[in-house]
Amino acid sequence: MCARRFLSVIVFLTLLVVAASFAIYQWGSNVLVRQATPDGHFEASAAGDEPDYTKPAGWLARPGLPDNPSLWLPRGAAAPLASGEAAVFYVHPTTYLDRAQWNGPIETDAATSLRTKLIVQSQASAFALAGDVWAPRYRQAAYAAFLLNNRDAARALDFAYRDIAKAFDQFLREAGQRPIVLAGHSQGALHLLRLLGERRNELNGRLVAGYVVGWPVSTIADLPTLPVPACRSPDESNCLLSWLTFAEPANPNLILDEWKTGRGPSGKPHRAEDLLCVNPLTGTRGGSAPPAANPGTIVPTASLQSGTLVTGQVGASCKDGLLIVDGAMPSLGSLVLPGNNYHVYDITLFWSAIRQDAVRRLAAWQAR
Repeated sequence: MCARRFLSVIVFLTLLVVAASFAIYQWGSNVLVRQATPDGHFEASAAGDEPDYTKPAGWLARPGLPDNPSLWLPRGAAAPLASGEAAVFYVHPTTYLDRAQWNGPIETDAATSLRTKLIVQSQASAFALAGDVWAPRYRQAAYAAFLLNNRDAARALDFAYRDIAKAFDQFLREAGQRPIVLAGHSQGALHLLRLLGERRNELNGRLVAGYVVGWPVSTIADLPTLPVPACRSPDESNCLLSWLTFAEPANPNLILDEWKTGRGPSGKPHRAEDLLCVNPLTGTRGGSAPPAANPGTIVPTASLQSGTLVTGQVGASCKDGLLIVDGAMPSLGSLVLPGNNYHVYDITLFWSAIRQDAVRRLAAWQAR
């Protein structure tokens, strides 16, 4: 399983997980594997009943849902008069951090529920101007599934994906014939890559764009097997965007060393020089933009439950397959990972730019 170390250093909105990521660097991944591996083997029944996506309870966000987190706005963001005509299918990253079982249940503890809500709030909201957002609850794989190459880990990931596939079926029924935006981060991005490959018929002619963020994508080993190319221009539709955010000096070795041992669906090996980087500030593959070109970065509050939009502070350039940020970086708290890895902020650093990008690509799709 490729990119295991990548997701082993993912930090979610808790200092506890940040401390764990430092432990990986200090003591090695073997310690984390022992600490993260669930007791016993994978059991589907341990994750509980599957979600019912015909009911509102199966969704974190969807049209008509009370207190819909995808409709949240940071302070300083203009409230839209109306959303676009697209239907957005968004899949959140791993928020289940327990080792009790291989897949998290739908009904989670208070801490996991809060983490999930805050992530959906800060990420899915970037796409809500393009259209209504559907964000499914799913029995996500525990983070140990990305550290191990064994039958339990593979079954946990497949199990999580089956929920996503069923949610997508219901999403298609409810979305009708509207154009589609796909968006996901980290584990969510991994599941969307598989969905893109398996559901190309349903997406044919309807995909505005796929935002597969925070997961390595090879332009040689992965991209040719997908039904859409990488986005080359900001006004192109039916294309894919992906990026991994770092600051200089960037040290992605812990991510890429393991990823490079794997192969993509094409059978070709993963290589660092083949990483896809589409700059969210320019909407172009391999693009570069100064801080002044950034229309809005979310700066979180101390509690992480809200944030303020600041403009013109963070620039970004694609360099050696990574998205390298620069400028007068705002105070983001203590969630920047070792190696100057800004994984937690892959979307919030460019929130307004992504918001504009999705609307612009929707207009391009409509013009076709």
